[in-house]
Amino acid sequence: MGLMNALFGRMIDRRIAEYQNDLITKHCDEVQNIYKTMRGWRHDYHNHIQALLALVGNEEKTREYLLRLNDDLTTVDTVLKTGNVMVDAILNSKLSLIKSRQIAVNAKAVVPARLQVSEIDLCVIIGNLLDNAMEACLKQEEESGRFIRVFIGVMKGQLYLSVTNSAGGEIRKEGKRYLSTKDSPSHGFGLMRVDRIAEKYDGYVNRQHEAGVFATEVLLPL
Repeated sequence: MGLMNALFGRMIDRRIAEYQNDLITKHCDEVQNIYKTMRGWRHDYHNHIQALLALVGNEEKTREYLLRLNDDLTTVDTVLKTGNVMVDAILNSKLSLIKSRQIAVNAKAVVPARLQVSEIDLCVIIGNLLDNAMEACLKQEEESGRFIRVFIGVMKGQLYLSVTNSAGGEIRKEGKRYLSTKDSPSHGFGLMRVDRIAEKYDGYVNRQHEAGVFATEVLLPL
């Protein structure tokens, strides 16, 4: 009995270590992607300055260039501003990484200033939902069909979170839990974390799968 407990304990420790390593890797990927985006902005900014310097003395062409530049800036993806700084941080870092993987993203989010749910718990839910959605998208062979839709807002006096994504590979269900054929330890732990946090606040989690599309809804009390 003691040997079995020891083996079980080591197995749990190993899975937790794998999960933590996976989180660190994902965080590093997010930071690297932010750095890459910032380097791109710096490069573009430098080019614009050089172009404007070359136009000094030609007021008409300088004006035309500035107008074109203004049009370009209005089409650049802006960061999401939900009303909550911590949620902004997790959403924008995850969505930036997702976009860099050539996954189409549509996201709308508004979070009330005052929440019953802790900001940390809310960010854990959002992070896990988006990690799992990206993982499912990357299993698709056709890149053109990959997409993730995110909506966060208030519905009937509760905080409503919805993440819908395309899904590659076979998905099966065991009890209330959905599994892919290539389920990773981090995926399983992520699902459990979302469920446990929702239970902690007497919230609700609903998952659905149909025709290559996977959707998760979470309701949390305000």
